[in-house]
Amino acid sequence: MYKFSKLFIKNISYSLIFILVFTAILFSLLSSYVDNKTQTHQKSIQAISKTFTHLESSPEEIASQLADVLTASASYQSLTIKNKTQVLFNFQSKDIQPIDSALAIRKTVSTGSLGLQIQYQLSFSEVINFLTQLFVGVLILTLVFAFISAKLNYKLQSVIFRIIGKEISEELAQINNGDFITKERANNRKIEIPALQEGIDEIRALMTEQFKNTSSLEVEAHVDALTGIENRNRFVQFYENEIVRESPVKFGVLIITRCSELQTINQVQGYNSGDNYILKVAEIIKKVLLSKPSAKIFRLNSSDFATILPNEQLKIAEDFASELKMKFDEYQTINEFDSVAFSGLVYFDKSKPLGELLALADTGVSVAQTQKTNSWYSQTDVNILTDHSANFGSQNWRQEIESVLKDDRVKLLLQPIQPSGRNSRVYSEVLARFLNANEEMLPTATFIAMAEKLDKIVEVDRLIIDTTIKEITSKNMLSSSFGINISSRSINDEHFMIWLERKLLREPAAAPRLVFEISELGLQQNIKTAKRLVEVLHRVGSRVTVERFGVGLTSFKFFRDLTPDYIKMDSSYTRDIDDDKNNQYFLRLMVDLAHRLGISVLAESVESQEEKHTLEKLFIDGCQGYYVGKPSEL
Repeated sequence: MYKFSKLFIKNISYSLIFILVFTAILFSLLSSYVDNKTQTHQKSIQAISKTFTHLESSPEEIASQLADVLTASASYQSLTIKNKTQVLFNFQSKDIQPIDSALAIRKTVSTGSLGLQIQYQLSFSEVINFLTQLFVGVLILTLVFAFISAKLNYKLQSVIFRIIGKEISEELAQINNGDFITKERANNRKIEIPALQEGIDEIRALMTEQFKNTSSLEVEAHVDALTGIENRNRFVQFYENEIVRESPVKFGVLIITRCSELQTINQVQGYNSGDNYILKVAEIIKKVLLSKPSAKIFRLNSSDFATILPNEQLKIAEDFASELKMKFDEYQTINEFDSVAFSGLVYFDKSKPLGELLALADTGVSVAQTQKTNSWYSQTDVNILTDHSANFGSQNWRQEIESVLKDDRVKLLLQPIQPSGRNSRVYSEVLARFLNANEEMLPTATFIAMAEKLDKIVEVDRLIIDTTIKEITSKNMLSSSFGINISSRSINDEHFMIWLERKLLREPAAAPRLVFEISELGLQQNIKTAKRLVEVLHRVGSRVTVERFGVGLTSFKFFRDLTPDYIKMDSSYTRDIDDDKNNQYFLRLMVDLAHRLGISVLAESVESQEEKHTLEKLFIDGCQGYYVGKPSEL
């Protein structure tokens, strides 16, 4: 009986949920019926009233006749007919149900030419009685169904348990007699309890699916989605399990390979090109590793790969790095990149902590980047992290940056912004590339990052502005406009601001042809300085672009006060815009608001015809990207 009670209570719970839902539906239908009936009756009263306009009887007689017609056409809780001075007819029902009273709202109708006012409250007692009987009937049927269902389930379970109990007893008896069940007999017995077998199969399917999901999560946690190479988590596990602990690996070489052009390719050519670049670098490393089956490769982050050569001496690893450089050079020549990747090598044994090895290899990469394109550097000074030469990589970069500034070793490229209409005023963006003493390209992203770190970025900005003005003046290119990027560090530097204003005042022909690009986040750092910068540039005739717009949380009130000439949407909003309805809606809203403020809107990283077409339909003023135009020499 205990099991039956549990089943009955369970069914009652479901029944109560059903009854609550049914009650809600009934109440909703009743409310809708009352509203419709009231509105229909109000129109009916006005129509009936018009038929009494021709009567020349007294107001009392008209009211009495009108009341007779109304009470014959509907059922009322109350009905009152009056004119301006007195009540001509009044009816109040003696038998009013609480629900009926709560549902019906008192209404007032003016009859116009009759000069009468009719107040009424309809009665819905018949409908309420019908619905009440229906509700009681459904309630009783539901309870009966719950009882019968519980009874049937109880009997079914009893039968199943008896069968299972009998099966188990027979099996035990056969085991005691030494008669073990064969696989064929076990399979035949599945047919005897089909419901039970279906349950077992369902549980097996659920367990299989759970196992697949667990395996999938394991892959996602330890494998890079783009390259299919194991990620940083697996790299740490491998080092701890295969090198630190007792294992056949006694020593080896760690190589960090940094894809130096990823940021530049993403910005100039687009993220799809960036992904293809990473995949190609991974493919090159894998091919060179074919001769070393024990080697392992991992992707540590977006731009760095780690290669472990177990039980290899540094000399062998250097040969491997030289082969990598050769392959990278070949790939660079085909694709016209400034560089492909640089590598840092460090020898290890079981005594070396992983963090220390990564720091040493990173320093090796920094040194390699100041040397020949795609070169490598072996970091053999293991004391570099603790002694006076701890900034060895930084010192190399400081010397390289100072050398670039001293000899003006900067190369300028132009990437056009294509206008979307004849009335759109746009420009070409100046892209700076820096050369070492051998006239080889230094990795741009690293050069800028190290210039920021070593407080050299202001001098780098001055070099770019100076060189750009000299180039466009000497080549008589003053009929076109040119965009120049300025770092946030520079616009917050008082000396740079004074220098910039004086420089532009001395170049009255070139100043109006320059558009200075500053990131949204850079402007947000100091609103007062940002406004001053825009005022200075507008005063000398130059223009301002807020680039990477949409990354920060700047309000349009700020831009209304700042009054830039352009905003350049961040590539995260323009990438795959033809398939992204949310970004299309957001971008259309931004364009509308910007145009109201007199600001032109530009899009960067346009990589396909579909993206360009969609952006033009959204009334973007200009598009920039590898599809529109590749960078070319100034």
